[in-house]
Amino acid sequence: MKNVRVRFAPSPTGPLHIGGVRTALYNYLFAKKNNGTFILRIEDTDQTRYVENAEKYIIDALNWCTIPFDEGPDKNEKFGSYRQSERKEIYKKYAVELINKGKAYYAFDTADELNFHRKDHETKGKTFIYNWHNRAKLTNSISLSKEETNKRITNGDKYVIRFKMHDSSKGEHGIIATTDIIRGHVSFKTELLDDKILFKSDGMPTYHLANIVDDHLMEISHVIRGEEWLPSLPLHIALYNAFDWKSPEFAHLPLILKPVGKGKLSKRDGDKLGFPVFPLAYTNTETNEVSRGYKEDGYFADAFINMLALLGWNPGTEQELFSLKELSEVFSLERVSKSGAKFNPEKATWFNQQYLHQKSNEELAKLFIPILEKNVISDEMKQSQNLNRLPHSYAPRNEKELFNIDYVEKVVSLIKERASFVHDFWNLSSFFFVAPTEYDAKAVKKQWKESTPSLMKELIPVLEEISDFTSPNIEIIIKEFITSKEIGFGKVMQPFRLSLVGALKGPHLFDIAEMIGKDETINRINKTIEIL
Repeated sequence: MKNVRVRFAPSPTGPLHIGGVRTALYNYLFAKKNNGTFILRIEDTDQTRYVENAEKYIIDALNWCTIPFDEGPDKNEKFGSYRQSERKEIYKKYAVELINKGKAYYAFDTADELNFHRKDHETKGKTFIYNWHNRAKLTNSISLSKEETNKRITNGDKYVIRFKMHDSSKGEHGIIATTDIIRGHVSFKTELLDDKILFKSDGMPTYHLANIVDDHLMEISHVIRGEEWLPSLPLHIALYNAFDWKSPEFAHLPLILKPVGKGKLSKRDGDKLGFPVFPLAYTNTETNEVSRGYKEDGYFADAFINMLALLGWNPGTEQELFSLKELSEVFSLERVSKSGAKFNPEKATWFNQQYLHQKSNEELAKLFIPILEKNVISDEMKQSQNLNRLPHSYAPRNEKELFNIDYVEKVVSLIKERASFVHDFWNLSSFFFVAPTEYDAKAVKKQWKESTPSLMKELIPVLEEISDFTSPNIEIIIKEFITSKEIGFGKVMQPFRLSLVGALKGPHLFDIAEMIGKDETINRINKTIEIL
């Protein structure tokens, strides 16, 4: 394949939607698959919608997703600035070139004049389109003499530059056609197309002109973008033809759809159904509204990327879990679906769960430590390092540690299979670190009977006599005790679990007892008897 150069070209108008992240991801994967270059270009020509912190957000999001750009703002800028607002003089030159070629023209129509024409057409049941059938009747350099046009420009009259789309007034009903990598053959009737504005009265180009000029100058080989840009494709092809430039290949990606109902996934859907639609949390500087992000919600970047990759693309196999390297090796645009992909929040959670289960206990323990510090250790304890006050039987290995990492790793190994996120660990394991202060009411009602306190009191000396306080040995001795009492195992085992955990949940009961130690096990039973 020819030298592959692809670009992700977002507008800095707010946070990056996951649909945009997926577009960036597919560009990245296509580039890496073909030993190409992935470029970030900030398309900030619409200054009225510009948001100051949006560019930084976009770059931070790409870095968190581990799909950094090879060229972009302030990084390997081979073709000048990669912010379009800093390239506006370039676009003006090319707009004038089109005018000189007779492919574009100055238009002086005011907003009031255009509104008049739109309303006039509406009253007649028509739609106003500024193109071949009426351009000669409107206020532009086609209807005006060259002298009048120059006079208006010299006088400082506001104008825009419009592209002169195919002229069907001469009976030339043209077709613009191309092959889209994803959608196959696509064609458009030129007589239905309008004369789009290429250069605005504020001295900035529109997306259309800046996009084409930059893609050409930056030697973009493939344009991979969302299907919302498909209606703009004929104009872009026409612009390439007008400049006598070779067009890149195009691929228009399907939409990411709502989990329920029809239409494109929006922030409102996420707010309503309780999931993020942005990679990182975002604060609206005008309203101070904070939107959730996948990172802050506890998702791993690799799980998030894996989920997004399969949202509109399939490898042709049953495999669902891919590393980024594996995705780069197997990805192809030909296997991207033409139809929209419905977003599934539960599937997103499933992906994170799979990645969590694959991670080492050591890595997960390190992520769990900050949560433990928040929930277990008071500020006073941190300052004094008086960790003997913790209600478990282990101690840190050195003064720098607030927790014994080996102990935390063991806890993680016992509970991670029940978790989808690291932030689930505390609810699944709090009893390994602090004694319960409350007891599940339903469990108490069902399992704590009139005879239970006396049974628990009989159990204590049995526990005290166990010298080898390990899970298998504890289990053998306790079961022998229950058998000797000729009672059902549940009459002891359930209250025992309730005493250690505060509820009828958790991993193997005797693993818990071994972990917290003999003294803490007995203390918790005594405390439960006292409270219940």
